[in-house]
Amino acid sequence: MTDAAFDTPLDSLPMDGPELASLIAAKLCHDFISPSGAIVSGLDLLNDPTAQDMRDDAISLITDSAKKMVALVQFCRVAFGAATTAERFTGEELKTLVDGVTHGGRATLDWRLEVADFSKPQARALVNLAYLTVAALPMGGQAVVTARTQGAGIVLEGLAEGARARLKPEAATGLAGQRLTEGLAGQWVQPYWLWLTIRQAHGTLNVEAAEGRVVLTGTIPS
Repeated sequence: MTDAAFDTPLDSLPMDGPELASLIAAKLCHDFISPSGAIVSGLDLLNDPTAQDMRDDAISLITDSAKKMVALVQFCRVAFGAATTAERFTGEELKTLVDGVTHGGRATLDWRLEVADFSKPQARALVNLAYLTVAALPMGGQAVVTARTQGAGIVLEGLAEGARARLKPEAATGLAGQRLTEGLAGQWVQPYWLWLTIRQAHGTLNVEAAEGRVVLTGTIPS
């Protein structure tokens, strides 16, 4: 079990803003390139006079990829940015965002939200925590995301249980609020972003990882 105590001053965090922004931008480009590339491939098929027998397949490819791109953009606006003008989000809105980017995966996601609405920092923490909980189940399993009130704040918990439930080393490093020294930055930046989001909201993040089980628990004051 590791507990991020959040006693590090904000001006001595392991990464400065410009560097973190460049890593997040790289991750977003990586995530967007697959559906956008598929849309272009579908358009190429439509414009190819020798491939008219694949017209239906091309339209299906474009449609599915466009839906995936929209889901990713909507998710990322809340998970990584402040582009949305909303200051509070309902649980249903946040569930829809996460379900849109995790649908079709091997893991099942069960939502148990006892909180009606969330502030912007709480919403950002919840969608990232839920996404990372599902990501801890690459071979399938059960992901359960809960949110409950506790005193003047809320507790967010993501429980991943499955035969191969695990955290990649880069994810564990990011969730501990530590700078990446080896491994893939793309696997590190979102876990670190979750840590930083909760840290800047004056909350705490606890991580438990055992064979077949991963638990992420964030506590955020209102």
